[in-house]
Amino acid sequence: MSTLMSTEVPTDPRSRGAGNKILLDLIRRAPGRALDCGCGAGDSARLLAGRGWSVTGITSDPAALAVAERVCETVHLYDLTKGLPFAADGSYDLVLLSHVLEHLADPAGLLAEARRVVAGDGLVVVALPNVLHYSQRVRFVRGRFEYSRTGVMDTAHLRFFTFDSALRLVRDSGLDVVTTLPDGGLPWRRLHGVLPSNVTGRLDRWAVRRRPNLLCSRAVFLARPLPSWAA
Repeated sequence: MSTLMSTEVPTDPRSRGAGNKILLDLIRRAPGRALDCGCGAGDSARLLAGRGWSVTGITSDPAALAVAERVCETVHLYDLTKGLPFAADGSYDLVLLSHVLEHLADPAGLLAEARRVVAGDGLVVVALPNVLHYSQRVRFVRGRFEYSRTGVMDTAHLRFFTFDSALRLVRDSGLDVVTTLPDGGLPWRRLHGVLPSNVTGRLDRWAVRRRPNLLCSRAVFLARPLPSWAA
């Protein structure tokens, strides 16, 4: 374990549990070296290690560090606002930024660092919450702009994104987006027990692809570094 200067960049609860599997199932490549930025207690790292990846984690939570060390080969206690100076250029096959960028004043800066440390044929995986999800729009229309302990209005969030603005952020950072996943669905929870799951699933996927800013709760992107890009 390497201990470096730390400030709090919490891991969003949305990035834990089943949501992690949905994200990681998009990765279709042979395992190699992975860097999990904002690894927390190692939820994603555990899944990656189980699939054969060698995982380096970065967390800002001293309490989570000891847990993350059980599944990561190396864990850094570190302030992500200072970049990734301990990582060599092109040293990782996968860089994971799951529900981390919204906690930073300069998310583009960390994306640039992710692009630097990922291999030329590697992947940068980004997940961000959508501030214009329909449930949040209803709150705004009702005049409610209130922070909470979790979710898109988490008190620790410094930046807010829609699906479209998150996509622009990734593309403007010298990354070629090869896969997009607007993760969400239609607001018909009561009908999920009435209609067959295969029907609701297909309709959810069809609708959220057409109106991602309205229907997705989070935006997920897989991207590769552009070799000719210069900041």
